[in-house]
Amino acid sequence: MTDRELAAAGITDPALRAAYRHCRALNARHGRTYFLATRLLPVERRSAVHALYGFARWADDIVDCLASGAGAEVRARALARLQTELEEGLRRGGSGEPVVHALADTARRYAIDHAHFRDFMAAMRSDLVVTAYPTYADLRAYMHGSAAVIGLEMLPVLGTVVPREEAAPYAAALGVAFQLSNFLRDVGEDLDRGRVYLPGDLLAGHGVDRELLSWSRAAGRPDRRITAALREFEALIRGVYRSAVPGIQLLDPVARPCIRTAAVLYGGILDAVARDGYTVLHRRSVVERRRRAVVAVDGLVRVAAARLRARTGPVPRPATDGPRFLPAAALAPGTAVRSAEEVA
Repeated sequence: MTDRELAAAGITDPALRAAYRHCRALNARHGRTYFLATRLLPVERRSAVHALYGFARWADDIVDCLASGAGAEVRARALARLQTELEEGLRRGGSGEPVVHALADTARRYAIDHAHFRDFMAAMRSDLVVTAYPTYADLRAYMHGSAAVIGLEMLPVLGTVVPREEAAPYAAALGVAFQLSNFLRDVGEDLDRGRVYLPGDLLAGHGVDRELLSWSRAAGRPDRRITAALREFEALIRGVYRSAVPGIQLLDPVARPCIRTAAVLYGGILDAVARDGYTVLHRRSVVERRRRAVVAVDGLVRVAAARLRARTGPVPRPATDGPRFLPAAALAPGTAVRSAEEVA
């Protein structure tokens, strides 16, 4: 399907096509949830999303996985080189680095504000030196660059039915909700990298600190205080989803199924963590394949309906406008696809 996506987007230059293919491969390998949702976008917009997420993944890999034992100085130099390539690529509209080449082309095609990319890089640099966040406000300040700007970058690609600035706060909030879901799922892995993304004051309210987290991780033993803190963090994340999902209705109708599907799947991470008893320090909670399949089928149905409406005009919509993040147990065998979300 890659050639079809590139042709639909009008991307004909061989080097540029190779750059976009490289980004697509990064997303297919690392970002299964959003890669699946991207398949629901109009074919001509998918390459742009691969470029945006491919760049984010590339930078994140430098921070976390550059090489076994690579120190902060080595990673800092690699990020500095990427920053230079980014600035030059955005200025010239292309780059010898494939990921930057595709990103620069997407930024030009969709007139994406370059400040979003710079804010993202600033957040990546902070990951090399900041290992904890005393308050949720501190964490949100970091996530402006690491997550909110991703939603803002996506808006021009997705399209809106209102002025873009009206949809922007919702897009930013949904980007934050997605990253918070990952933070909850990856508490143990992040701790191994020396980072704690759960707010310090939230942890302290339950008598939890880094030392207790490290003990639980190393001993493989749960602790009721940690469980209580994780449950509160989950509730906080669900509140962010509730504030973000109304913005889906502000998007181009043909793009809504993609974002709804992503929201349901990322929200499913919270259900998986709860289902596993908040044992994220000891195991990685995953959304069950059956649930992913149900949500994917539902997304395909909504794509078909959105395209039909685009050709024939609007049809009546149900009153509910946001995805319901149902517990995994609600998806019993034989459950209709509409159980995943109840939105038009």
